[in-house]
Amino acid sequence: MMQKKQNFTLPILVMFMLFFMIAFVTNLAGSMGKILQNQFEVSNALAQLGTLANFIAYACMGIPAGIILKRKGYKFTSLLAVVIGFVGVGIQFLAGSAAPESAFAVYVAGAFVAGFSMCLLNIVVNPMLNTLGGGGNRGNQLVQTGGTLNSLGGTITPILVGYLVGGSVDTATIADASPVMIIAMATFALAFVVITLTRIPEPHMETAEEKAARLEAKKSGKKEKYSALSFRHFALGAVAIFCYVGIEVGIPSTADLYMSKLAEVGPEISGTVVGVYWFLMLVGRTIGAIVGAKVSSRAMMTTVCMVAMAFMLCIMYIPETMLVTIPIVSVKVPLGMFFMALTGLCTSVMWGAIFNLATEGLGKYTPMASGIFMALVCGGGIIPFFQGLLADGVGYLGSYWLPFACLAYLLFYALVGSKNVNKDIPVE
Repeated sequence: MMQKKQNFTLPILVMFMLFFMIAFVTNLAGSMGKILQNQFEVSNALAQLGTLANFIAYACMGIPAGIILKRKGYKFTSLLAVVIGFVGVGIQFLAGSAAPESAFAVYVAGAFVAGFSMCLLNIVVNPMLNTLGGGGNRGNQLVQTGGTLNSLGGTITPILVGYLVGGSVDTATIADASPVMIIAMATFALAFVVITLTRIPEPHMETAEEKAARLEAKKSGKKEKYSALSFRHFALGAVAIFCYVGIEVGIPSTADLYMSKLAEVGPEISGTVVGVYWFLMLVGRTIGAIVGAKVSSRAMMTTVCMVAMAFMLCIMYIPETMLVTIPIVSVKVPLGMFFMALTGLCTSVMWGAIFNLATEGLGKYTPMASGIFMALVCGGGIIPFFQGLLADGVGYLGSYWLPFACLAYLLFYALVGSKNVNKDIPVE
């Protein structure tokens, strides 16, 4: 009797939902910066502390997350991720009703816990969707769809937070954003129930033989002669990922703080303009997926880095008095912020291009490389924090020299650093 093929439609939809949540929760930390700044009267740097805490968690959890996935499998790891995500967002929610002297610390602690969840989810959702789709073209299609929903989550969050705050930025508090957090917690709870009730295939979980071999190697004290970091192009690529995520987050987060302070813009419109940045990332990813089969990662990376560097110069040097009207909302913003939004087209394809260049030729070291990459996603918190420090010292627009310098490094990586000069290392 032929065994009935299991229908994975429901868990696939849950993975799509979690793809959305990764961007939704991550961008919530950045969008909350203007609320933290006004509720607690903190500097631009401290306003980015929620984002910093969220991404520092990646540095702590990146490599352990890869180990958990290998030893415990997709189902356990995804359940652990949604539980931690629920707790993290719940702590942020409680910050809205915490005592004034402790609310800031409670919120940052919640962002840190949520960061553990985002790291685990990033580790699991891509390979899990590919597995649920049966690999091949179908698996790739599901992953690309998930990436699109990730961009959609990034687009909605700053717009939603901006409208919740409205024009009352001077009186806005964490409690004003509590409906967003309730939605996030409800989504995590639903995901937990569905994943618990679904049988998930585990083709990549550590086998009994692999576990025995690992324990024997540990007992004998034997160590691999090489690692992913033995490859120069990967080591430089890991730094590139650190820079890239910092660029991706720092550019819109700083712009949001800047525009919120402009009388002619305000928090509601600033969130909408930042939402355009994330929407253009969605557009860019769609274009990248179409042309990716014809254009090399190196050529794509070189082009978008040069264009993005030109956009950074426009942000910094176009006079603030030159305004442009945003058609949908009929509000004028500085022309430089128009180029800020356009940068989303450039940053959209960088992650995939860097990953492809950095892992080319790694063979058996690729899983280890993925864990290291995830740890260095912490750049998404560290670089915006330092850009905030620059904004405190030289002004918002002058702080864009930091992402400009990071883009210059990415250009160097695309042209020179991405070449594999360690082809003598065995990878089978």
